[in-house]
Amino acid sequence: MAFDRFLIAPFSEGLRTDLEPWQIPEESFAELYNAYVWRGRVRKRFGGRLMGTGSTGALTAPLLSRFRINLGTTPIAAPIALPGNTFNPGQQVSVGDNIFTVITVTAGANAMLSTNAAATGTITITAGPPITATFTATIPGIPAGTAIFFYPGLPVMGLTNYATGPVNDHPSIGFDTRFVYQFTNGWDRLGVAQNVIFHGQDYDFFWTCNWTGIDDAAVVLFVTNYNATVSGNPAATDDPMWYYNAVAAVPWVQFAPQVIVANGAILQQNIVSAQIILPFKDRLVLLNTIEQTTTGGGSPTLVNTQYKARCRYSHNGSPLDSNAFIQVNNTGFDGGGYIDAATDEAIVSAEYIKDRLIVYFERSTWELAYTGNQVLPFLWQQINTELGAESVFATVPFDKAVLGIGNTGVHACSGANVERIDTKIPDQIFQIANKSEGVQRVVGIRDYYVEMVYWTFPNSAESATFKYPNQVLIYNYKTNSWAFNDDCITMFGYYEQQLGTTWSSLTMPWSDNNSTWGSGVQQSEFRQVIAGNQQGYVFIVDPDTPNNAPVMSITNIVATGTNNILTLTVIDHTLQTQVDNNGDYIYITNCQGVTGINDNIYPVQAVVDSNTIQIAVPGYASTYSGGGSITRVSMIDILTKQFNPYMDQGRDVYIAKIDFGVLATSSGELTVDYSPSATPLSMVKDGATTGTLMGTSVLQTYAYPDVPIEYTSTRLWHPLYFQVDGECIQFEIYLSQAQITNTLIAFQDFWLEGMVLHCMPVRSRLS
Repeated sequence: MAFDRFLIAPFSEGLRTDLEPWQIPEESFAELYNAYVWRGRVRKRFGGRLMGTGSTGALTAPLLSRFRINLGTTPIAAPIALPGNTFNPGQQVSVGDNIFTVITVTAGANAMLSTNAAATGTITITAGPPITATFTATIPGIPAGTAIFFYPGLPVMGLTNYATGPVNDHPSIGFDTRFVYQFTNGWDRLGVAQNVIFHGQDYDFFWTCNWTGIDDAAVVLFVTNYNATVSGNPAATDDPMWYYNAVAAVPWVQFAPQVIVANGAILQQNIVSAQIILPFKDRLVLLNTIEQTTTGGGSPTLVNTQYKARCRYSHNGSPLDSNAFIQVNNTGFDGGGYIDAATDEAIVSAEYIKDRLIVYFERSTWELAYTGNQVLPFLWQQINTELGAESVFATVPFDKAVLGIGNTGVHACSGANVERIDTKIPDQIFQIANKSEGVQRVVGIRDYYVEMVYWTFPNSAESATFKYPNQVLIYNYKTNSWAFNDDCITMFGYYEQQLGTTWSSLTMPWSDNNSTWGSGVQQSEFRQVIAGNQQGYVFIVDPDTPNNAPVMSITNIVATGTNNILTLTVIDHTLQTQVDNNGDYIYITNCQGVTGINDNIYPVQAVVDSNTIQIAVPGYASTYSGGGSITRVSMIDILTKQFNPYMDQGRDVYIAKIDFGVLATSSGELTVDYSPSATPLSMVKDGATTGTLMGTSVLQTYAYPDVPIEYTSTRLWHPLYFQVDGECIQFEIYLSQAQITNTLIAFQDFWLEGMVLHCMPVRSRLS
């Protein structure tokens, strides 16, 4: 029997949802989850690596990737005050190798879980207001001088680089909702002496920019989270803008530039917050401002007013001068001023194209054009009247365009025009949840190493349960292709202080790492993408690592006593119930005090609420004492087009086999299912149920034992045989539950380089 052969390679299209599955190109996919098209291949999604050095083992290693606050050293002679006023289950304190976990925060003394059976820890809550807390512990044999760290466990709200020091070695700065941190060997709190504490919500992200300070030699980091009363009297929980100068005697200083000195009843007017701060044409520009007027005499009245379409700018000089923002017509000062755009829309985001500044409003796009006139240096020019942006931190710069997320699609602004670039997936933008400030949680970044853009967003289908992002939109800007990952990431940033990888520092088998020994991701000072999550962890986004990082902490585990069901408290987990291979799997490690649970992968049996899940663990014993970590195990799910090379002949198709060109791995495999004639029928699942399945439909990505030459090959061509014909045939590549719960399979990489279809035409559909 003669078969026609059709090669499907290289892959370039990625996800296509704009056409029916039979109409999309051969090298595209109807679904593409946790894999993406890259340089002609379909590649498994990026993985994650923990940050930090100096851990004493797997138990403490994740803590170096978590925001922490140094509380001093042992001995613990008296209760230690915990900073801030937000205390929740899931927070931790470490004393050397001992980890204490908060499980309850009622007023009074609350016992904490302890990974050391001989040690006890207590968090004592004073109801307030303000709410305060202290930590005490008894740890037999702990050496004097052991460091004590508090882990607030709050969501990561900002990641930036402070542009000082050697090139490609700029310090990384991070923010959660309360504190600011800098990464050294771990993430340690900054601003302790100045008591820098913020009060924003979990959607008040931090905008930062670097510029000169008092003189050109001083680099200043400006910071705003735009958490201020927009109309009326300011609240005690309003946050000021700050600037940071590491070499100054007082590093952290509040920034509230004055714009009016005195004008009638107004004693003065200051800018107390701005959505966006950035330098432009030798001036510091503040967009979408909140300004505070002071009136009255002995008892001054403070009133905030939002100017949502306003640009405030400093004079041409240091923005820290006392008169830097004073308006031109006010008491003889010159240089500072403002200009409002002729719209009632709010400024949402801004980014540069070369030496131009593009400003996104809610439903329109403008340019802040430079005039060269020192009296009126800027003018507003409208570029597009119908396409704007919804997300402040979703803009991604390119040399010739700026990408942004709007309410109608992913837009690219060239400076002359704005247009959608997501026409291949036109409906996906409407999956972004509007509830719980969902559009404000969309954050984007460009990964130069793999030439991708990532946007994290909350999916509207799960927004009733979860407010944090649970998916990542992947854009290959070289091929204009798309894909999706499942992950909880609240913020992206860059990290330049990486130490070079050595044999001793590699945390995975070298055979499972697909980067070459001299590749960029292994070199010191390579610019890596980093990502923060809802529990205060920050990890390195590594495309060459085939598994995720252990960046979810298990607060508590309680056995139900029936059916081996365990209830896990995992704060803001964003996990989904696993049903028929749809949902989440988790890998559990480092649980102390128990047996029968560690180093295994489990499907999520049930989601009780946003902080609680259930799994089934046969053989679980004893009582959990803390330290456990969860790694999300991503399910590869690739759905091809509906193939029929003879569609133009009006003939059905019979596909006898497919040769798959895959990356050689040590123990990887996947399942290849198939469905005929545009039906949802699964030939593998239904065939197994009825006992009519021929073969296993398992695609092995490791060398066949009886083919010696394959052991030296980096690419393998392995066939699978099928037994169905129809109007078209569609294939799905995924991991079965047996495969994804096997760590030797689930943590393997996957690259699909091509497919060869062996097929023949059969009956005419008219016969």
